Amino acid sequence: MTGELRADGVHAGYDGTPVLRGVGVVVPPGATTALTGASGSGKTTLARVLTGLHSPARGVVTIGGRPPRRGEIAMLFQSPRRGVDPRWTLERIVGEPLLLRGVRRAQRRRAVAAAAERVALTPDLLARRPHQVSDGQLQRACLARALVQEPRYLVCDEMTSMLDPATTAFLVGVLREQAAQGTGVLAISHDHDLVAAWADTVVDLAALATTPATTTPATAGPAATSPDLPESPLPRGAMSHRARSGHTR
Repeated sequence: MTGELRADGVHAGYDGTPVLRGVGVVVPPGATTALTGASGSGKTTLARVLTGLHSPARGVVTIGGRPPRRGEIAMLFQSPRRGVDPRWTLERIVGEPLLLRGVRRAQRRRAVAAAAERVALTPDLLARRPHQVSDGQLQRACLARALVQEPRYLVCDEMTSMLDPATTAFLVGVLREQAAQGTGVLAISHDHDLVAAWADTVVDLAALATTPATTTPATAGPAATSPDLPESPLPRGAMSHRARSGHTR
């Protein structure tokens, strides 16, 4: 996979209030880039610009020097419940992008089953609706929905902030595997311990500085476990501070 995802000279805001002023970022394929910054610094706005959900006043977004094509960039949101139809089963939610493309039912079901397996969603869970599953299970379905599109880039906007440590570690492990297969991942987070364990490069939006990510996060006690998830390769110490701060939903 070739062609980096770039935002150059982005100016964007809301109702005349500027949020981003001439911001640029580069997300290479086959690696994880973390974007950090204080609350309100514009991380989510930049994510929305990159994915085409918000039009900048100035600036461009490109992949390999050309405008992104439909389905090349997928996004995962902080709250998995905001972007799903509460009436649908998880199976239909995962398959929604293929349904919109007109993919035949048999092919769609095979693709959904493969994506669901990647994120440890059982047939029983796929048959449930959002109000019948936890935030973590629904976020796994949202990740499967992104993966079923086979995107070149994944933009993850605080996707783990509402999750327990075990689910966080599991999802990060899946995204690491995806990056190893060539997908570029932009991980937006204010959680410095998490991005230190996860990312190849950390970009500070406020300072507009790029630094290598540390590869040796501090360690502490074991993270909480979730019985329906397999063991994750992510270092447990990276999640331990979440348990201490009470993020166990």
